[in-house]
Amino acid sequence: MTKLFVTGATGYIGGDALKAIIDAHPEYEITALVRNSDKGAQVAAVYPKVSLVYGDLDSTDLLTKEASKADIVCHFANADHAPAATALTTGLATHPASNPGFLIHTSGTGILLYADIRSATYGEASPKIYDDLDNVAEITSLPDDAPHRPVDKIVLGAGEEFGGRVRTAIVCPPTIYGSGRGAGNRVSHQLPELCRVTLERGYGVQVGKGLTRWGNVHVHDLSDLYVKLVEEAAAGGSTAEWEGKPAVWGEQGYYFCENGEHVWGELAGVVAREAKGMGLIGGEEVRSLTGEEADGCLAWGSAMWGANSRGRAKRARVVLGWKAVGGTIEEDVRGALEVQARALGMVKGHAVKAAGDA
Repeated sequence: MTKLFVTGATGYIGGDALKAIIDAHPEYEITALVRNSDKGAQVAAVYPKVSLVYGDLDSTDLLTKEASKADIVCHFANADHAPAATALTTGLATHPASNPGFLIHTSGTGILLYADIRSATYGEASPKIYDDLDNVAEITSLPDDAPHRPVDKIVLGAGEEFGGRVRTAIVCPPTIYGSGRGAGNRVSHQLPELCRVTLERGYGVQVGKGLTRWGNVHVHDLSDLYVKLVEEAAAGGSTAEWEGKPAVWGEQGYYFCENGEHVWGELAGVVAREAKGMGLIGGEEVRSLTGEEADGCLAWGSAMWGANSRGRAKRARVVLGWKAVGGTIEEDVRGALEVQARALGMVKGHAVKAAGDA
């Protein structure tokens, strides 16, 4: 029986992916890390067959122990927690080379923001697009000051360090949208926060000229990629050895996951127009923020809305036959606004006065 160990089971990404994996393979034996009894109860209420262990990402001995017992580890939690990544790869390394352990690690295309962050250039367009198939080496050799890069290096180095006893894949999602289906958090981050700020201020916001681009993907499509990788690992990682075929695991096992891209300023306009149409704000105006002002709205808002993150998900499509079928991010705006309006206690038809208005 295939044994999985998962982190982030009540998070937005991990919760949705766990549901997708269980729906596709109820026969898998799954153990989930949860922080406390409240989180455990959320998982147990929906998935009574999932075994629970209690701890957090600093519980490195526990992570190593559980990873050593698993065939596959799905690390859906914090992409920047180096001790956890080290503990998980160390546990998987107890496998023999004839029966390697598999790690599916979640990073993020924030790793592509480093050039704009270095130059503090926010709101400007960039022609640079990264390719995870033909030019994957460019992504796996990004500079150490790129976000997420330190932990990416731990994961990428595990195969070489442990002599083939550990096979790794890094999933690198961009802006994620859509309602999650998990047992905990079902709300994403970048678009909902843009909606929140729009409702609070009464107008749309963009960083600088609003010309920056990010890839995007529906959370259900992202989960489908995780399912495909888990299935490939459960089959023994066979396609990693096909002569002449692109690698699935290891040094080249790096996966963007996108269904197109958006321009942040244009999306801000969609949010403002939709909010006005719903009676939540009084106009369709979009105002420019400086990087510092954006950071005051959202942690790293200058980068999250004002830097470029452009990558093409070729490897998943070519190697695993993955395809995105979800709706567009623009189609998700209304639902995201409704969630934020409820959270803010707003009543439909009540216009929010813009800051500075008399």
